[in-house]
Amino acid sequence: MEEVLCNIELIKENDDFVAKIQSDIGGIREYRSSNIEDVLEQFYMDLQDEFESM
Repeated sequence: MEEVLCNIELIKENDDFVAKIQSDIGGIREYRSSNIEDVLEQFYMDLQDEFESM
Protein backbone atom coordinates (compact mmCIF):
# COMPACT_ATOMS: atom_id res chain seq x y z
CA MET A 1 0.00 0.00 0.00
CA GLU A 2 1.33 3.45 -0.91
CA GLU A 3 1.55 6.23 1.61
CA VAL A 4 2.42 9.84 0.81
CA LEU A 5 5.18 10.92 3.20
CA CYS A 6 5.58 14.49 1.98
CA ASN A 7 4.88 16.92 -0.83
CA ILE A 8 7.79 18.89 -2.31
CA GLU A 9 7.38 21.90 -4.56
CA LEU A 10 10.43 23.49 -6.23
CA ILE A 11 10.02 27.00 -7.62
CA LYS A 12 12.31 29.61 -9.10
CA GLU A 13 11.40 33.16 -8.03
CA ASN A 14 13.55 35.79 -9.72
CA ASP A 15 17.10 34.79 -8.68
CA ASP A 16 16.07 32.48 -5.82
CA PHE A 17 15.19 28.81 -5.72
CA VAL A 18 12.43 27.94 -3.27
CA ALA A 19 11.51 24.51 -1.92
CA LYS A 20 8.18 24.19 -0.15
CA ILE A 21 7.81 21.00 1.86
CA GLN A 22 4.67 19.68 3.55
CA SER A 23 4.57 16.58 5.76
CA ASP A 24 2.44 15.31 8.62
CA ILE A 25 5.30 15.44 11.13
CA GLY A 26 7.05 18.67 10.13
CA GLY A 27 4.10 20.62 8.78
CA ILE A 28 4.77 23.22 6.09
CA ARG A 29 8.20 24.79 5.69
CA GLU A 30 10.10 26.72 3.08
CA TYR A 31 13.77 26.84 2.09
CA ARG A 32 15.18 29.61 -0.07
CA SER A 33 18.58 30.29 -1.65
CA SER A 34 20.08 31.64 -4.85
CA ASN A 35 21.92 28.29 -5.15
CA ILE A 36 19.78 25.24 -6.01
CA GLU A 37 22.27 22.89 -4.34
CA ASP A 38 21.89 24.77 -1.04
CA VAL A 39 18.11 24.44 -1.18
CA LEU A 40 18.28 20.74 -1.98
CA GLU A 41 20.78 20.08 0.81
CA GLN A 42 18.70 22.02 3.36
CA PHE A 43 15.50 20.12 2.77
CA TYR A 44 17.28 16.78 2.29
CA MET A 45 18.88 17.03 5.73
CA ASP A 46 15.61 18.13 7.32
CA LEU A 47 13.61 15.28 5.76
CA GLN A 48 16.30 12.75 6.62
CA ASP A 49 16.12 13.73 10.30
CA GLU A 50 12.33 13.68 10.19
CA PHE A 51 12.03 10.22 8.63
CA GLU A 52 14.73 8.66 10.80
CA SER A 53 12.66 9.58 13.85
CA MET A 54 9.59 7.71 12.52
